[in-house]
Amino acid sequence: MSEMSEHDVVGEIPTLVEVLRWRALHEPSRRALIFLQDGEKEEAHFTYRELDARARSIAAQLQSLGMAGERALLLFPSGLEFIAAFMGCLYAGAVAVPANPPRGNRNLHRLRGIMDDAQAKLALTTAAMLARLDPLLGEAGLDVIPWMATGDMQAPAGSWQDPVVGRDTVALLQYTSGSISRPKGVMVSHGNLLSNARMIRQAFGQSRQTTIVSWLPLFHDMGLIGNVLQGIYLGAECVLMPPEMFLMKPVRWLQAISRYGARNSGGPNFAYELCAQRVTAEQRASLDLSAWELAFIGAEPVRAGTLERFAEAFAPCGFRAEAFYPCYGLAEATLFVSGGCKGTGFTSRQFSTRAMERHKVVEVNSGEARTLVSCGRNWQELQVAIVDPDTTTRCAMDRVGEIWISAPSVAQGYWNLPEETERTFRARLPNGNEETYLRTGDLGFFHEDRLFIAGRLKDLIIVAGRNHHPADIEQTAAASHPAVQTDGCAAFSVEEGGEERLVIVAECSRTQRSADHSAVVQAIRQAVAEQHDLGVLAVVFLKPSGIPRTSSGKIRRQACRELFLAGTLDAWKGQP
Repeated sequence: MSEMSEHDVVGEIPTLVEVLRWRALHEPSRRALIFLQDGEKEEAHFTYRELDARARSIAAQLQSLGMAGERALLLFPSGLEFIAAFMGCLYAGAVAVPANPPRGNRNLHRLRGIMDDAQAKLALTTAAMLARLDPLLGEAGLDVIPWMATGDMQAPAGSWQDPVVGRDTVALLQYTSGSISRPKGVMVSHGNLLSNARMIRQAFGQSRQTTIVSWLPLFHDMGLIGNVLQGIYLGAECVLMPPEMFLMKPVRWLQAISRYGARNSGGPNFAYELCAQRVTAEQRASLDLSAWELAFIGAEPVRAGTLERFAEAFAPCGFRAEAFYPCYGLAEATLFVSGGCKGTGFTSRQFSTRAMERHKVVEVNSGEARTLVSCGRNWQELQVAIVDPDTTTRCAMDRVGEIWISAPSVAQGYWNLPEETERTFRARLPNGNEETYLRTGDLGFFHEDRLFIAGRLKDLIIVAGRNHHPADIEQTAAASHPAVQTDGCAAFSVEEGGEERLVIVAECSRTQRSADHSAVVQAIRQAVAEQHDLGVLAVVFLKPSGIPRTSSGKIRRQACRELFLAGTLDAWKGQP
């Protein structure tokens, strides 16, 4: 079957279950997934036939337990067994609820919150993780549902029964990372997943020959949907490694791209920064990145300076700056919303800071300016509207507003939150049209037909009637002193004496532990005053890795604010 006709066939399939079943029937021996346990050596792999058989075995046991239509909590380290369990849930007609495995007894309260909110009937994990968690389950109140190790689930694959699922059947609850507010379960259907997969295939220019390499967490939408499920949709080969293997030694990511000739790989901005900073000249000498056609960047603000440093560092390895692919998305839209044209690199522009404080868009070449990287355009049926969040009317082209989107990939809503679902997923423009939009809570604008992201609506810092975007202040603070971690600052406002005042939390770089704390704090204050005309109520300097982050690595500004107000931020000893 030709690739074009294969795309036509797969494009008409209504569920992810049927996509994998089709792959197992038509290309059973093709490798679907490869896992590098230590980030370097192949530990295991699944062909499409093996993944299908393992999913059917797990599903058969879930069906015997009456799990059709119920929620199953998935708590796994990165690995192939997580993917088998996820597909097993879908094969059983159960709703998968991926969650971040806790480290020690950390994050157990969040896990309990997800379990209770999802009304999970069962938890699946590995035997090793279950043995580690078992002493903590009762203490955290997690023992109220059965826990099962999928390695012990060995029901005959032949006893599996095809579930009654369709495009509108909820496949998973994707719990938001909590960077802004309390995590909520986003209901993602089979139709949402496949619509997003089709859009990513077109925007990324992918095919079954597109080898994908990923270190991203599998419980997170970018790692699970953007890499693993996209690979299954394409019939491509996906090479995975645990996130911690990348974080410990960033060159492993690039070595895997080099070794497997990957065409597609990416991650948040901080991943490129880590590589630019920590991959040595000796390590670069052994890399061949010439096959890397699309290096996507998303999930956090994209920094032009980071991309420039990365491109310069790895050009001798065959990396081309044209491969950069900044993109924008969110869990409520399944994943992908916008991106550029493959092979054109990134586009950055400077905009007047003063104008943007008044929600106006003015491109400038000098003076006080924000440098923003474009996140491309919308694809296929997806529509983007820039809307005044107060009046809910469309903004003029030269105005900053809230990003609203309408598309088949927009999820069904928040689990068990009908009022918030109505408010967030069912917004309408006042033009008599019945079309509904997702309110993203993100601020942005179109310039030269390109989408630019300006910040988060709820994160705006308003001081003396002026709007300040925290990402700009954070970038200023990070550049003010070598001891400040590049991606380790949070800026937010608190009320003091009836006025909004600025607070900055900054994390120390691992390589600058002996820095004079007083000098660092003074440098931050001075840089923010000079570049933003803002006084700083407080600067809190934290030890390396001390700043609160989401499971996907985003800085949790609101969590920093809450800890500051509670007086529980763990300022590094010697804090002035």
